[in-house]
Amino acid sequence: MKYLYRIYQLLIALPLGILATIITALVVAIGCSLGNGHFWGYYPGRLWGRIILWLLLIPVKVEGNKNLEKDQSYVFVANHQGAFDIFLIYGYIGRNFKWMMKQSLRKMPFVGWACEKSHQIFVDKRGASKIKKTYDDARRTLQGGTSVTVFPEGSRTFTGHMGTFKKGAFALADELQLPVVPMTINGSFNIMPRMRDGHFVNWHRLSLTIHQPIYPVGQGSDNIQATMSQAYDSVMSSLVPEYQGFVENPDQ
Repeated sequence: MKYLYRIYQLLIALPLGILATIITALVVAIGCSLGNGHFWGYYPGRLWGRIILWLLLIPVKVEGNKNLEKDQSYVFVANHQGAFDIFLIYGYIGRNFKWMMKQSLRKMPFVGWACEKSHQIFVDKRGASKIKKTYDDARRTLQGGTSVTVFPEGSRTFTGHMGTFKKGAFALADELQLPVVPMTINGSFNIMPRMRDGHFVNWHRLSLTIHQPIYPVGQGSDNIQATMSQAYDSVMSSLVPEYQGFVENPDQ
């Protein structure tokens, strides 16, 4: 069965997935250039995430959607198990949002162009002025009523376990007094661990658990630390036993 699945990936899923990615990038870039970036910057990507998982026959389970309130901006934070986190969140979070993503992703063919046109937030650490611009962009997004999604570990895991959280997203939520929503991803590491980028996909179920929002109980360093700690515990609580517990990520 494993080899049949690999043949299917090579002959069907891969070419159709590349085609879907190119078409989605073009639709996003052109749509956002013409206007209504709020729509074109999210809904084609949402469909793209679902198409990719559907092509690879990956079943998805989502829990906790009812924890989100309509018309409320959130700072979503999730563990970063692998590349398939992107498809899962984009396709199934059910909320218009912008990504906070690494500056290096701007160079990806088609995808980087579409992300730039749709005003995704590139995290640029090349100096104080670049960092300030990153947070100014995120601040404008949240103040405009759109949510943001962040991987606060900063990079994908090498082991499936969680590393430490960085405080940037939590400081932003604290400044604007917005709720933080922790999310737990399971299965992405099993599908394609970081060490096997570009290899065949392993079939495995994906799950996304959307936890209760964490509302601010004050403002300042104490609230930032408390929110970050609570979010970390919430994400950890729904990880499968195999990946429970902290493991240091040398890439952080």
